[in-house]
Amino acid sequence: MGCILLKVLGPAIRLLPLGLSFFLGKLLGEALYHLDLKHKAVAYANLKKVFAARMSPCELSRLTREFYRSFGQSLIEVFLIPVIDKKYIERYITIEGKEKVFAALSKGNGVILAAVHAGSWELANIISSNLGFAFSMFIREQGLPRLNHLLNEYRKNRGCRIITREEGLREVIASLKNNEAIGMTVDQGGNSGILIDFLGQSASMPKGAVKLALKYNTPIIPIFFTRLKGPKIKVLAGEEIPLSRQGLSLEENLRRVISVFEDFILKYPKEYLWTYKIWKLSNKKKILILSDGKAGHLHQSEAVAREAEKILSQRNYQVKVERMEVKFRNKFSNMLFNLCVFLSGRYSCQGCLFCLRSLLALQNYQELSTATADIVISTGSSISGVNFILSRENLSKSIVNMRPSFLRIKRFNLVIAPSHDRLKEKKNVVITDSALNLIDEEYLRKESERLILNQGLNREELYIGALIGGKSKGFNLSPKTINQFTEELKELAKDLNAKILFTTSRRTSSKTAEAVKAGLKDSLDLKLLIIANENNLPGAVGGILGLSSIVILSPESISMISEAVNSKRYVFVFNSTGLGAKHKRFLDYLAKNRYVYTSEISGLGKLIKEVWKNKPKIPELKDRRIVHEALMRVL
Repeated sequence: MGCILLKVLGPAIRLLPLGLSFFLGKLLGEALYHLDLKHKAVAYANLKKVFAARMSPCELSRLTREFYRSFGQSLIEVFLIPVIDKKYIERYITIEGKEKVFAALSKGNGVILAAVHAGSWELANIISSNLGFAFSMFIREQGLPRLNHLLNEYRKNRGCRIITREEGLREVIASLKNNEAIGMTVDQGGNSGILIDFLGQSASMPKGAVKLALKYNTPIIPIFFTRLKGPKIKVLAGEEIPLSRQGLSLEENLRRVISVFEDFILKYPKEYLWTYKIWKLSNKKKILILSDGKAGHLHQSEAVAREAEKILSQRNYQVKVERMEVKFRNKFSNMLFNLCVFLSGRYSCQGCLFCLRSLLALQNYQELSTATADIVISTGSSISGVNFILSRENLSKSIVNMRPSFLRIKRFNLVIAPSHDRLKEKKNVVITDSALNLIDEEYLRKESERLILNQGLNREELYIGALIGGKSKGFNLSPKTINQFTEELKELAKDLNAKILFTTSRRTSSKTAEAVKAGLKDSLDLKLLIIANENNLPGAVGGILGLSSIVILSPESISMISEAVNSKRYVFVFNSTGLGAKHKRFLDYLAKNRYVYTSEISGLGKLIKEVWKNKPKIPELKDRRIVHEALMRVL
């Protein structure tokens, strides 16, 4: 198809006035901007990695469009190659610094004209072949042999000598020894390149040019191309890049070369080829955790991030984790936002973010709109839409915990859903028994040691941990319920000769907290009482779970119950009214599989004493392994 286009359209384009040809090139770029959605998304995401801190999404979109317009004009120049001669070059090409190339050639070791994939790449080769010195272009053969052959014929007819990478380096070395110039690119290293910091993040860069320069004492002259207007182009030959043959490694010398081109790209960003995955082989990854302000949801996201970090670290990635809270203006804004996301297309939101700008708190929008990430993780249906938008904005992996509102599941790379969400397992959906959390043996050990040190506790004692929540949708713990529970708890501690470690949550109402204090004030077995809204201790839940052999919880918090189950203790949940259907399914499933034991408060003590006497085997959750295996596939 490429051959047909060049052969059929080429003669027609070459008959047009030059100004009209380049006007058509700009229109071609505009068409590609609107039609080539996949590569446009890559270009935008690349630009955002570099310019997010100084450009808004709208400005980045404009810059992406400018790049495509320039790219379209460069494509037109491919059609014009057969008619580009010295006269054309003299009329339309301005060359600055040519004397630097001749000065480098005067040293007698040849010269490497180094460039990156920027500007009019095809015209650059023709120009260099007409500057009055022997020049060869070192290229890699493309995967389209017919088109590749036709382009090489065009190049050779205009005086450009081609040396392919497939033919080896012998010709390149011979040319340098003959004091000739070789054109080589110093970006897009692929799997054979080495990782060098490029525009703020490591990227694979080819080492060939620098290795040759060091081995044969060949000067490297950077060459830049920028389009002034239409066919008019300025070629800039920079100063020779000083390489150190002693004291600096190959990587450090290559970094010197790359830094010269960074300055050029930052000055003329529309000239660089942004449509390939520049940082695909980077050894750095950034994970962005979105929070809805709920501690339990944040812990679930952090648990996923920790598993992702393990996998990436094993693959020698340097991982950075960043957390950002999502703050909608009000509940209606949240609902309206999810509707907007539901109606959005795969690529329609990138560079727009109108819904985020309109429905989030202003400062929160500014933080999120400048965020970049390779992986976005969130928990909770209310912010799953934000996850989708930011993932599309940055072309990052999107991972959500829990059913993602009414958004389509296939929009996300991975959905981690507890069984009570009633989702079917699919290629991008994994089902867990409980809600994910950070609880493991190391965490429990660390937090329990801190609690022992701060509170003067004794690990040899038998402890009963009591974790009480509070008000949630349709659920509340009345003072009467608390009075009944504390009486049952005191009697149990006395019968088992155990000590009590008690904590409320930040959702516990002041009335409930007062009932707790009143119910436990005369207990001789109470060793720790934490009223979270008065004297909360960091890591207290982990410490209590680590020290306790028996754990008793109120039934309303899925996150809290899941943490207790992951501690591998005997877990008991007392029944109460006001629970939703999802909570009931969750508790019924855990009770059926003996992860927890449920009972009315009046029968709680009897049940606990029976279980403690028989000490049945505590089943182990497989959630963490399931999620780890799913992340291995996604990442």
